[in-house]
Formats: sequence, structure tokens, C-alpha cells
Amino acid sequence: MSYWSFHTAGEIVFGRGVIRRLGRHAAERGLRRLFIVTDRQLEAAGALERTTESLDAANIEWQAFTGGEAEPSIEAANDCRRLAASFSPDGVLGLGGGSNMDLAKIVSTLLAHGGDPPDYFGPNRVPGPVLPIICVPTTAGTGSEVSHSGVLTDCLNAVKVSTLSNYLRPALAIVDPELTLTCPRRVTAESGIDALVHAIEAYTNRGNADLDFSVDDTARPTYFGAQPLTDTLAEQAIRLVGRHLRIAVESPREYSAREGMALAAMLAGMAFSNAGVALVHALEYPIGGATGCGHGAGNGLLLPQVMRFNLPNRLARFARIAKWLGVDTRRITELQAAEAAVEAVESLNQQIGVPRQLRELGAEREQLPDFAAATFEIKRLLAINPREATEQDLLEILRAAY
Repeated sequence: MSYWSFHTAGEIVFGRGVIRRLGRHAAERGLRRLFIVTDRQLEAAGALERTTESLDAANIEWQAFTGGEAEPSIEAANDCRRLAASFSPDGVLGLGGGSNMDLAKIVSTLLAHGGDPPDYFGPNRVPGPVLPIICVPTTAGTGSEVSHSGVLTDCLNAVKVSTLSNYLRPALAIVDPELTLTCPRRVTAESGIDALVHAIEAYTNRGNADLDFSVDDTARPTYFGAQPLTDTLAEQAIRLVGRHLRIAVESPREYSAREGMALAAMLAGMAFSNAGVALVHALEYPIGGATGCGHGAGNGLLLPQVMRFNLPNRLARFARIAKWLGVDTRRITELQAAEAAVEAVESLNQQIGVPRQLRELGAEREQLPDFAAATFEIKRLLAINPREATEQDLLEILRAAY
């Protein structure tokens, strides 16, 4: 029997200057001591000060951890947890890109339930509610402000690992596009293409009706596949990325483009965190763990190759994606339109400077079989990909991307 449910952040506050409302919203939730997870770059850029000004105005005490890092490690999570525990907060705030927001989610879990980060890796292993999480994104890409996942890097095993639980959905998301105006060009590009990956995977995954669920199962599904609500969100996100990402990269102070991308990232986050991500992400996890590349760079590079692989099983949906990305599809066949969607993504990657080959990320050709083997073990993502992939298929995709 097929069914689906939908989850997102408890409350979303979106708009120009809404960071000034943060303290008021936190106080309304009874929060009096907030632990902030951020990084030194955002501290230097003034984002931390803008955040704490609002908290100070609401008489909320705070402590900041500024040791956030790109693709945060298990060790960083433990360092952050130790400082947080000494402060005894009643809530955790993630300020920054997906890395800082994910780190905040993991720390909130550890403060509530103890243990170590690996205790919670995988789906549905968080046993109950965590400390209230507030997310304030300063990039437009990951959608972590509305999602149920927290990703860390296991440096010992050179792989990225996810904790997935609806308990990790933020209680409050403060999405102020002004905070992205100082986002560097590379981060704007890589986070923006990540939002497109999220939307395209959510839209082209196996449909909910094609997945085998039973309402009698005791385990809640991690993802429900594409369904009407996620389709709507993904479509709008794709349209927004097509309209605004190039401008946000080339004209970083153009507020309308920043606003469009902030909305796109959030909508894509709502879509993928319910419908799921698939083969692009499965391939990127071992590559990112081994090379240390940015998540968006790895995902963006792999997206066209995975689209080509999936295209035979999703012609109509890829044809629509081409139109949403600005391709005139009125006088071409459905197959030509679907192929044009792949070309549109490749063109966008080139225009905004996303790496085109795995070797540019530091991957070695000899590593490709290991990447394929590791990807083949990520069954929960492969299961919702629209086309079944063998380990040899994965290796061929990687060779084409190398």
C-alpha cells in the first residue's frame, strides 16, 4: 500500500532583514540560552554580530562556537559538543552554510541524548526530540534549514555519513537573503548548483506509487519518493535556479537574485528531504570523503552524467526540466527536450565555474572502482533512483565524469 507524509521546519520566517526578528521568535519559544554554531569567516563578515544583536535585544544569553569547517568532521562535532555542554544551552542555532547547520543538528542530538556522533549515523536512530534547533542560512543551496539530515565526514574511513531523522528538522528557520550578499563567488556557485541537484533528484526519483510501503511497518521510511507536493516544490525551485543562479554568481550584490536563490534552496530542501536524493548524492559521498571537495562541487559535476544515465526512464520529466531551465521546447521532440535538459545543466555549470571533471577535484583514476563499490552499498539512495544501477554502471558513470 502506497502512502506519503510531509515534514519541514516548524516555522519559516523569510524575507529581507528578518534576522532582526530572531530574538523575538526565539523568546516566544521560551529559549533563554542559545548555543551558536558558526565559523570564523562569518564572524569576520559580521554575520555573527547581526545575529547576536537580535538575541541581546531579547535578553537571550548566548555562546558561540566559531570552529565550524567545510564538510565538518566527527572531531569537529565532538569539539563543538564539549563547548556546548559547558554552556548548558536550551537551544542550538546553526549560522552559516549547510556545514554549520548540520553541525548544530548533531550537537543538539548529542546534548539531548548523549553518546557519540556515530551512534546516530543512518536513518531513524535518533531516539526522541533533541534540543530546539534554529537555522539561519548564509548561503543558498543545502536547504538544511528545513531538512532532516546532518552530514559529517568520517576522516578515518574517508567517507561522508548522514544522520537522518525528523527530530532534526529545525524548530525555526530564519531565512534572510541579505545574509547571502557577502557569500563568495565560488560558494555561491557551488551551493546554488547543489540546490538544483536537490530539486532535480527530488523530481526525477521513483514515484511514491512505485515504492513498496506498508502502513503497518513500524519503521518510518527515510524518503517517500516523488509525490505531488514535492513535485510542486521541485518545479518552482528549478525555475528559480534557472532564472537567478547565473546573476547571483556574476552580480553578487543583486538582491533579487539572492532572494530568488534563497527561496530556491529552501523549496528544494523541502522537496528532497521528503522525496529523497538518489544516485548523484550516493556517488558524491565517497568522492567527497576521499578528496575533501565541496559537496556542491561534487554534486554539480556529477549531475549531468547521472541525468544521462537516468534519462531513458524519465523522458517526460527531463523534457519539462529543460523548459523550466529556459529551453524553448516547442518545436523539438520529447527526447530532444530531455537531452536539452542535460545540456542546459552542463552550460550552467560551465558559466558559473563548477568543475567539469573528477580529476579537477583531486580524484585519481585508480580510485574509481573503489568509489563505485562504496556507492553500490548505499542502497537507501540507489533504491529510489529512477533507473536501477549495477556496480559496473556506476563505474562507467565515474569514468565518463573523470
